[in-house]
Amino acid sequence: MPYAPARYLSAALATVTLITLSATARANELEIHGSNTIGARLAPALIEGYLEAQGGTGIATRPGKVDNEQVVTGNLAGRPFEAKVAAHGSGTGFSGLKSGESDIAAASRPAKEKEVALLAGMADLRDKASEHVIAIDGLAILVHPDNPIAALDKKTLARIFAGETTNWKMLGGPDRAIQVYARDENSGTWDTFKSLVLGKAFPLSPKAKRYESNDLLSDDVSRDPEGIGFTGLASVRQSKVLAISDGDSAPLLPSQLNVATEDYPLSRRLFFYSLGAKDKRPTTDFLTFSQGQRGQEIVEETGYVSQNIQAVDATFDAQVPASLKSLTRNYQRLSVNFRFSEGRTKLDNKANRDLERLKQFLEMNNASGSDLMLIGYADKQSNELRAQMISELRALSVKKALRKEQNIELKAYTGYGQYVPVGDSGGETGANRNGRVEVWFRTSN
Repeated sequence: MPYAPARYLSAALATVTLITLSATARANELEIHGSNTIGARLAPALIEGYLEAQGGTGIATRPGKVDNEQVVTGNLAGRPFEAKVAAHGSGTGFSGLKSGESDIAAASRPAKEKEVALLAGMADLRDKASEHVIAIDGLAILVHPDNPIAALDKKTLARIFAGETTNWKMLGGPDRAIQVYARDENSGTWDTFKSLVLGKAFPLSPKAKRYESNDLLSDDVSRDPEGIGFTGLASVRQSKVLAISDGDSAPLLPSQLNVATEDYPLSRRLFFYSLGAKDKRPTTDFLTFSQGQRGQEIVEETGYVSQNIQAVDATFDAQVPASLKSLTRNYQRLSVNFRFSEGRTKLDNKANRDLERLKQFLEMNNASGSDLMLIGYADKQSNELRAQMISELRALSVKKALRKEQNIELKAYTGYGQYVPVGDSGGETGANRNGRVEVWFRTSN
C-alpha cells in the first residue's frame, strides 16, 4: 500500500466522517421543519394519529434536544419508527426541504415567491401535488380579560401595532398605555399579520415585545392590562379575543364557521409543502392521512378549524338583504367557501380538494346535488350588472367542477353581486376574499 501523508489521511478520515454524519442525520422516517403554529401541537398530533391509523404501537412524543423540537416514536410493521418536528418558523421549512433535511415544510402562510423559486428545480410549490392545506386558522387578536374593548377594525389595529395609537383611552377604554406583543421575524404568524393588517403602510412599533412561541405571547398578554397581541386560535388560552371588521363588513369573532369559510378577516390557511412526485412513501401516506376525515378531526381536537364539512344554522346581521334571508330560509350554511386562484373562475388547490369533501358530505348525509345551492359573490365592480355577471359565473364554475370532478349534478345556483362583502374592496386581498361561492344545504322543501 503506498504511503499516505498524514494530512491526506486526516482529510480522508474527515470525508468519511462527514459522509457518516450525513447518512445518520436523517435516520427519521419523517421530518417536518417550519411553522411554530403547526409544529407546537398539530404536527406531532397528526403524526401520532397517522401511526395509530397504520396500526402502530408504543407511540409517544418527547421533547427534542433543542427548544421547539419534538420527536414522535413508535413501532410500525414490526420495526421502530421515528419522526422529528422542528418548529423554528415557516421560513426554516423551505430551507430544510431544499437541503433535504426535511420531508415536509410546515408554513402558516402561503409560500413566498422567493421560496417557490428556491425549490423550482425540485418541485412546483404552487401545484396541488406539493401544496397541501391542512387546516384553517384565524389570527386571534388578544387583550387582557378585563379590557372593555370588544371590537376593532383592521385600520385601527394597524395604527395600534405601528405605535400611532398609544393609549386605550383613545379607543374608549381605560387611561392606560398600550403595550404591543408580536411574533418574531421567522414566524409565519408574523408574516400573515404583517400582510393582512400592517401591509406596506405601517411598520411594527419598535417597542413591540417579540416572541418565538404563540403560547408564551398569549400568557404574557393575559397578565398585562395594557397588552394587545396576536396568535393562532389554538393559543388563545386565558386571553380575551376581539371581534375584527374589515372595511364595510360587520365585526366578526373567529368562530368555527367564520374561520372555516374564511369570512373572518384574519383567517388564514395552514400548509404542508412537499416535493410532490418526489415524495417518499411515508410522506405521501402521511399527507393523505392529514387531509382525510380522521386527520381533520385531529386538526379540530388540537384547537384549529377542520376542513371536514358541516352544516350550520346561519345567523344574519343587519347588513344582509331580506331577499337573501328569504332565499336561504330552508337551508343551512355549509362550512366551506370556494375561492379562486387566478382570474375569476379557476379554483385554487384547497377548492379542488373541497370538491371531494363535498361529495363525502353528501354521501354521509344520504343526500345528492339536488339538496345543494350555490351562491356566488363578487368584489365591488364599476357597476352592479358587471358584479352580478361575475358572481353568477363563479357559481357556475363550481357547478361545472362538481359535475366534472365528482359527478355531482346540481341545479340551484345564483349570484348575489357585490352585496354582503366579507372584507374591504379592491386589490388582490379584497378580490380574493369577496370573490367567493357559498354552499347551502337544503333542510326542508
